[in-house]
Amino acid sequence: MSTPATAGAERRAPSPWRMLWVTFVWGSCFVAISVGLQDAPLLWLAALRALVAGAALLILTVIRRAPVPREVRSWTLIGVLGVVNVAIAYAAMFGGTIGLTTGVASVLANVQPVLILLPAWWLYRERPSLRSVAAMLTGLAGLLLIVLPAGAGTGAWLSLTAAAAVTAGTLISRAVRADPFLVATVQLLLGGGILLVAAAIVEGPPVIEWTPGFVLSLLWMSLAGTAATTVAWYAETQRSRLDILTTWTILVPVFGIVLSVGLLQETQSVLGWVGTAIVVGSVALLTIPDRHADRASRRLSR
Repeated sequence: MSTPATAGAERRAPSPWRMLWVTFVWGSCFVAISVGLQDAPLLWLAALRALVAGAALLILTVIRRAPVPREVRSWTLIGVLGVVNVAIAYAAMFGGTIGLTTGVASVLANVQPVLILLPAWWLYRERPSLRSVAAMLTGLAGLLLIVLPAGAGTGAWLSLTAAAAVTAGTLISRAVRADPFLVATVQLLLGGGILLVAAAIVEGPPVIEWTPGFVLSLLWMSLAGTAATTVAWYAETQRSRLDILTTWTILVPVFGIVLSVGLLQETQSVLGWVGTAIVVGSVALLTIPDRHADRASRRLSR
């Protein structure tokens, strides 16, 4: 098993094709959320998304006869993932789409590349280069340009809370040693259960219009946008450098903005487009292979 000191040197870049479809589906989920919230309360929709995805994965997990971990530590970490990566992240993410346009919410909810650099260095010895730090600061400036036109109200802070929760989930996922399908299943069912209780307390009995559009949006965000992507993302956290892996998530808001403009007829301010371009450029810079950083990481692990 890799120790924290050697983990950074043994990791690689994630699969580009896998990350392209994962980020596209995640970006489309922000459109699906906006559609779904027209027919269902916020917390009930978030709970349904997690529970439908978890139920689908439970069937696959049983069919695959996924091995069950025996360590208390593994179950504890999976439980924490359910709270942080699902219950908190989904509630905040869905709430952010109400206070902001779909495009802006998708940008703010996907700032993992900025948030994860220092924790990944501290926890897993994945040392960022000076270029990474510069890109992080540039990305922060771009985020300010995006937030300013929309206002830093409740929606902005909820979206940033979702980003922080997902970042914490990514860091925790690296430490879990279990079958990807089982990890995804348990965290989704647990997180969905928590959201279900919260929805019943906060919003009361569900008032849901089961329109064709609602059903399609729910199935898309649950099966494609949650079940499939959660398994794929967990698998990549086990073998990829977290700084490089999370830089791919900057494509999520790009897809989210393009789809929201094209499908929902939303508008984006000029300042917002400039900020988006800066964020994309800053994180794209991080995806360029840095041989100096790789050599430094190898030296640090020795």
